[in-house]
Amino acid sequence: CGGTVGAIFTCPLEVIKTRLQSSKLAFRTVYYPQVQLGTISGEGVVRPTSVSPGLFSVLKSILEKEGPRSLFRGLGPNLVGVAPSRAVYFACYSKAKEQFNSMFVPNSNIVHICSAGSAAFITNSLMNPIWMVKTRMQLERKVRGSKPMNALQCARYVYQTEGVRGFYRGLTASYAGISETIICFAIYESLKKHLKEVQLPPSSNGTERTSTSFFGLMVAAAVSKGCASCIAYPHEVIRTRLREEGTKYKAFLQTARLVAREEGYLAFYRGLFAQLIRQIPNTAIVLSTYELIVYLLEDHAK
Repeated sequence: CGGTVGAIFTCPLEVIKTRLQSSKLAFRTVYYPQVQLGTISGEGVVRPTSVSPGLFSVLKSILEKEGPRSLFRGLGPNLVGVAPSRAVYFACYSKAKEQFNSMFVPNSNIVHICSAGSAAFITNSLMNPIWMVKTRMQLERKVRGSKPMNALQCARYVYQTEGVRGFYRGLTASYAGISETIICFAIYESLKKHLKEVQLPPSSNGTERTSTSFFGLMVAAAVSKGCASCIAYPHEVIRTRLREEGTKYKAFLQTARLVAREEGYLAFYRGLFAQLIRQIPNTAIVLSTYELIVYLLEDHAK
């Protein structure tokens, strides 16, 4: 339920982030004065450069040209996929953690890394067709008043034009994005272990201890997701480019080279601000809620 509500409220941010990542983003030209020394006239020249529009510029453009409803493009596939993806992920994570605990030192960093990586691999493989349709819908630009494709029409169009393989475009970038999940859970588990060491003494009120621990877990989840997103964000830009319709982007490394050569390395971080605003609170709520449910189930079992 929390994931569904979060998906609805953060959908506009995700649409803006996807548009910022796209190669079809409309750049604006800015002119910077540049003084040339040693010329006969000694006058300055004007040096043009392309600047990517910011979050609010894209928001304004969508509202003016496409209308407020376009901020919720792709919400249908998101709502269909968010609950199953979370269920699959946490089920795989818990199961993998049991297996790796028997192979390595229990609850060590290597266990958390392998568990998070395995769960992300399975989840990405199963859910990629849904996320592919969602991205295509978010990238579709329709002028105000025209009727955009719904999820089923978009899926049918992808199948007719690209076949089954079309639903798995961007999967290699999603696999590269497993590094974000691994980094996030490695930091989170480390912070969680530290929180257990410094939590309130046993004599404290039980409710106070639980609420303090819950808040601490939310902060730990927010910090870990923020760090992981900043480190691994480039894969998101590459994944969006791979999912665009009829573009020159064909493979993960080829896309990375093209973006770096044509737009510079800063292009790999377009939309990062929107991503942080969207993902950090969402992840904090999801992970802390997961920990609370596990705690309540264990407490009930006792």
